[in-house]
Amino acid sequence: MARPSFLGNKYWVLRHGKSIPNEKGLIVSSMENGTLEEYKLAPEGVNQALLAGELFQKELEENKIPLENVRICYSPFSRTRHTAKVVASVLNIPFEGPQCKMIEDLRECFFGPSFELTSHDKYSEIWALDAKDPFMKPEGGESVSDVVSRLTSALITIESEFQGCTILVVSHGDPLQILQTILNAAKEHTGPNVDDLASRIQAVKVPSVLSLHRKFSLLTGELRAVI
Repeated sequence: MARPSFLGNKYWVLRHGKSIPNEKGLIVSSMENGTLEEYKLAPEGVNQALLAGELFQKELEENKIPLENVRICYSPFSRTRHTAKVVASVLNIPFEGPQCKMIEDLRECFFGPSFELTSHDKYSEIWALDAKDPFMKPEGGESVSDVVSRLTSALITIESEFQGCTILVVSHGDPLQILQTILNAAKEHTGPNVDDLASRIQAVKVPSVLSLHRKFSLLTGELRAVI
């Protein structure tokens, strides 16, 4: 008999379309700045979100997944909210309705005040730190491990509210890399006392797994089936 899945839903991820911060070459990672309307999608990003919505619609049709089984869960940042809203309009799902849910724990990694509103070039410093020690926080910011903790909370929220659904998670590059990393490792993990989601993720929350999250990187507007 096949081992039952530790998840009650199927998951897809979508990184937000090209944003105004992307165009300006700025790191915008705090809730305070990230939710500002001035940092929503750039026109190119709106087009990417439209294309992602059309691709997702095609995948749903090919896999015979009815629209009523789809849920869109998104980060509160303006660029992710904007992306989710565009995708919902393509699918003809009411954005303010029960099929769309904002989840604060899906927000961007906070890289700390020393990186906030600085050049994108500094991402290389952040990723080098992640690779060296995913449990080490940048000053005033979040470590990879911190992000795993809140993504686990987000997943538990989604799993408790929805069953047998296809979930589209609209978030940011780093959180979606980390989400794919932990789900991929959790899926492969076997051992005692790992029947529930939280304990499975806790079992794979180790440096050798978390330090590799860059291998799951996504382009802006990129859609991917996860699990």
